[in-house]
Amino acid sequence: MENKKIVELFAQSAYANGLKWNNIVTKQYCPYIGKKCNKVRKSEPSVSIGTCTVAYGEDNDNVIICPHRLLENNQIFLDCIHLLALHEPGNELHILSEVSIPGGSVDYVLVSAKNGQVKDFVGIELQTLDTTGSVWGYRQAFLESKGVKRLSFNENAAFGMNWKMTAKTTLLQMHHKIATFENLSKHLVLVLQNCLMDYMKQEFSFEHISATPKIGDSFHFHCYRLLAEKSRFHLSLQERASTNADGIAQCLGLKAEAKIALGEMLKMLESKISEKTLLKL
Repeated sequence: MENKKIVELFAQSAYANGLKWNNIVTKQYCPYIGKKCNKVRKSEPSVSIGTCTVAYGEDNDNVIICPHRLLENNQIFLDCIHLLALHEPGNELHILSEVSIPGGSVDYVLVSAKNGQVKDFVGIELQTLDTTGSVWGYRQAFLESKGVKRLSFNENAAFGMNWKMTAKTTLLQMHHKIATFENLSKHLVLVLQNCLMDYMKQEFSFEHISATPKIGDSFHFHCYRLLAEKSRFHLSLQERASTNADGIAQCLGLKAEAKIALGEMLKMLESKISEKTLLKL
């Protein structure tokens, strides 16, 4: 099985020269989360998959399949600071993960705090493409080409992109969550790759979505492109758009509603703030 599919593995470019792939695979380290990659094989929980990005489609577009890949240099959080209307110089910025709210949980909440008290916050959801089939065979073939001893795998295994289910599930989740943030007069941001955004525009009703983002809108799309730079790749903010709870519902032909007390939300966020959550550059 010739490798033409693996683009990034354990945050390293498949096109970079001089990398010690034996060491990389042994460590199984993900720099985006600062620990061992937590995407593991169901049949082998001790083995991290590590695949960040694959080439897919007739044009071999670079498609991100792991949400952690979007955490590069904390740029997505820096790009949300302008939505913290009550943030002031001197306030600390904290990144809180997996925050529970009515309708589920939010991947991250960027918090502006002073003396341990939350002054403002913005919710941030990450979404990448889900795959069908298996990328494992291509991963193993790539590593073998780099001199790494491979495990057995199915030579005929293939994978696809679950465009429809990913897009629909994402919008449904946003529909459940945005009403909570809108009720609190706060913002919720969906961070995604340009190819997924393009698919949503094509398959769902997006005519009412403002291509010129408005601070007053509660929901914001932050769309990133993965750019090649020599033998490495980096994220670049390509497009922003915005709407509100009714706008997300209109995409799906649904209605949304959720209630939560602001004081209750602030108390919960303040309980999660610590030195470990500080946004560091």
